[in-house]
Amino acid sequence: MTGTSTIAQTASRPLSIDRPEDLVFGRAPRPVPCGLGLTVGDGRVYPELNFTLPVMTIDETTWPEVLRHYEQIGQAIVRRASALKVPGLVAEFEQLPAMTDRPQWGAEITAVLKKHLTALHDKTGIPVALRVTVVDLRDAERPPRLRHGRPWEKTREAFVCAAQAGADILSIESIGGKEVHDEALMYGDLAGAIFALGCLGCRDMAWLWTEITAIARAHGIVSGGDTACGFSNTAMQLAGKGMLPDVLAALDRAASAPRSLAAYENGAVGPSKDCAYEGPVVKAVAGCPISMEGKSSSCAHFSPLGNIAGAAADLWSNESVQNIQLLSGPAPEAFLELLAYDCRLFNTAAEHGQALQLRDWLVAGDVGANPQALMLEPQTVIRLARAITGTAGGYERTLAAVRVAFEAIRQAAADGRLSLTPRESTWLQRFDGVLSACPETEQEALARARETYGHLFLPEAYGLPA
Repeated sequence: MTGTSTIAQTASRPLSIDRPEDLVFGRAPRPVPCGLGLTVGDGRVYPELNFTLPVMTIDETTWPEVLRHYEQIGQAIVRRASALKVPGLVAEFEQLPAMTDRPQWGAEITAVLKKHLTALHDKTGIPVALRVTVVDLRDAERPPRLRHGRPWEKTREAFVCAAQAGADILSIESIGGKEVHDEALMYGDLAGAIFALGCLGCRDMAWLWTEITAIARAHGIVSGGDTACGFSNTAMQLAGKGMLPDVLAALDRAASAPRSLAAYENGAVGPSKDCAYEGPVVKAVAGCPISMEGKSSSCAHFSPLGNIAGAAADLWSNESVQNIQLLSGPAPEAFLELLAYDCRLFNTAAEHGQALQLRDWLVAGDVGANPQALMLEPQTVIRLARAITGTAGGYERTLAAVRVAFEAIRQAAADGRLSLTPRESTWLQRFDGVLSACPETEQEALARARETYGHLFLPEAYGLPA
């Protein structure tokens, strides 16, 4: 089933969720029907299981073994979902680069997984959907050409093949603007990151999601959503290793929201990608259901957002787990059990009228420990959403969001709700000056960025004048 609503980019339009108390797990103003009987955002939280191969080479000689792994994963999904009687389930197949570069390989695995999900639905009546996330190959060349060339053609073909093979939801972790954002992060250049996300990223998302949505609609399936994984999750991981300040990672997260929102302004309907921690802001603006990941994604990465990430989730994901054997059984099966029990708690709280109480506990447990968590606090989310919808233009929206995020961090620290180390406080003071000096318009920001980062990106790849 194909969603058709598109969120237009206009200033001063109403939010889909304009009160913090209405931003809660399981409920989205615009639920999305998909797959076999599943509707995401209809009042329940459903598990979204994500899985991958153990470390191995992928080539023609190992391909039969690759397929055996995904057969085993499909069997494990059926076994555990049946045993726990989950109310619904999304399985996410995140392609690996070789599976996108050879789109028929990705299609073969898609067909294998869809076969098992269909069998689960036919046997138990459990609603199911299969998300296929294609790899964005377009940064194989530097500077990326994005809209032309073999990497884009292979990426596009992989979407088509996945749709034909049985995907219900199409997604990607896109990379437009990453060539500048990576270097900006390396130098702690907040203004550069704002330009990369707000100008380059938003422009690429608008073009890319028009293309993806056309494919989804042609095949009667759902145009899902994107994530700033290659941007703000990179910042989060570098901050976790002490290589960047947490306040920069937090501001970068706020900066990623207009970029991810651009997917929904150009045809996507959700559910969003699990690793898009900017999802609550997108949900508040667009009303779409979102997938989130937290403590149950520690198999893939660590984060300071283990509980608060669940506050507004409609799908609850484990990020990705390798198909290896644990004492209990295959790791994907074990993590489906973790997700299923988490979702039971979400849904039981909602059934007893205690969804807001559980949400507030999830928030309170994390929000004072790290400024990145503050970006997911419902009150902050609504303020960010209002700042974004109060202006037009990707760059201008991004700058407005970062300024709101900065004030939220500063106020929380002043109120004693957030504890910052002396190092973090010093960086926050530095960013005060940076934000005051930022160009106010995209045109001004582009002129400045050409001097520093012009060698890294091709203007024509973003629809910009040479």
